[in-house]
Amino acid sequence: MKKQHLALTVAAGALAAGSAHAQSSVQLYGLLDLSVPTYQTHADAAGNHVVGMGLGGEPWFSGSRWGLKGAEDIGGGTKVIFRLESEYRVSDGQMEDPGQLFDRDAWVGLQDDRFGKFTAGFQNTIARDVSAIYGDPYGNAKLTTEEGGWTNANNFKQMIFYAGSATGTRYSNGVAWKKLFDNGIFASAGYAFGNSTSFGSNSTYQFALGYNGPAYTASTFYSHVNRDGFTNQAFSVGGNYTFGMVRANAGYFRYWGNQGSLGQRQDNAWTVSLKLVPKGAFDYELGYQQMRTHNAAYNADGDIPNANIGAFDPTSGLHNGFKETLYGSVFYHLSKRTEVYLAGDYMKLHGGYTVGSTYGATNQVEVTTGVRTRF
Repeated sequence: MKKQHLALTVAAGALAAGSAHAQSSVQLYGLLDLSVPTYQTHADAAGNHVVGMGLGGEPWFSGSRWGLKGAEDIGGGTKVIFRLESEYRVSDGQMEDPGQLFDRDAWVGLQDDRFGKFTAGFQNTIARDVSAIYGDPYGNAKLTTEEGGWTNANNFKQMIFYAGSATGTRYSNGVAWKKLFDNGIFASAGYAFGNSTSFGSNSTYQFALGYNGPAYTASTFYSHVNRDGFTNQAFSVGGNYTFGMVRANAGYFRYWGNQGSLGQRQDNAWTVSLKLVPKGAFDYELGYQQMRTHNAAYNADGDIPNANIGAFDPTSGLHNGFKETLYGSVFYHLSKRTEVYLAGDYMKLHGGYTVGSTYGATNQVEVTTGVRTRF
C-alpha cells in the first residue's frame, strides 16, 4: 500500500455512451492525534493539577477524524463534490459529539475553475478558514478553497470563536462560495439559514477577501451573526510573511456583541506567532495572543462567554479585563505522515476576565507530548 493517503478509489468510465469524460472518485482518509501525558494546573476548584491523556480527553493539535470525500466529473470543467467527516477521541474511542455522526463535515457542492467552489450543508465558516493563515502557526500559509484548521484544544484556541457563526465555528444549514483567482486574489461568502419562521433568526452571513503573494498572504473578513435575537458582529485582518526558514504571522480581531438592555460588549484581540523550519526533521513554533473585553456580561457560571455563541446572564453586570497566552511547541517528523511533539502554554487572566477552566484561578499552565499520524 502506498505511503501517502490510504485511498479507496472508484474510477468510473463512461456514465453512458458518448460521455467518456465522466470520472468519479471516493477517498477514505483520516488522522489520529494522541496527547499523552498532558499536565494542567488549576484543574479543579481545590486548585489541584491533573496528569492525563489529552485535555479532557482531547488531543492538543488536531481532532482525530476519519472521512470520505469524493468528486465526479460531469463535463464542461465542472465536478460534483462531497465530504463526510467524523471526529472521535483516541483516548477512549468515543465520538467527539455523541449523537452527531458527521460532526466535522457533511456537505455536497459543485467545483469549477471558472466559477469557484459552491458547497451546501454542515461545514467550516469562511471566517474561520481565512483567519487560519494567521490565527496560529500550525495551519496552511496560503489561502485555498479547502477548509482550514486551527489547533484543537488549548488555551490559545479560543480566538477562533470571533470567526464563528450562530452554531459555532461551523455553519449548520450553510452555503458557501470560494474562489481563488489566477492573480492570487481570494474571495468568499457564506450564509447559514436559521431554519426559523422568522427570517434571519439564528442566521449568519460572512464575507472574506485575501491575497496570496509570492512570500506573503493577507486576508480579512466581516461576520454578522443573529443568535437568540441578539446581533453579533466581527471584523478581522491579518496575514503571514515567509523569509527563508521563518514564517511570521500576525492578526487583529474586533468584536461587537449586543446584550440587550446591558448595551454592547466590545472586544479587541490580537495574535503574533513564528514558525521556524530549518533543514532536518525538526520545526519550532512560538506565539502570543491577547483578548481584551469591555462591557461584557458574564454567563450563568460567572465567566466571560465565548464570542458569538456564548449565552450571557442579564443580571451579571458588566466587566472589563483581558486574557493573554504564551505558547510554544517542537515537532519531530518521523515521516511525511507521522510526527511526535512537545507543546505547552501559559495563560494569565486580568481584571474581570474569567474562564471556567481555571476554577477561579488567574493563571494556568498546560504541557503535553504526543504523536500524530495520517492515513
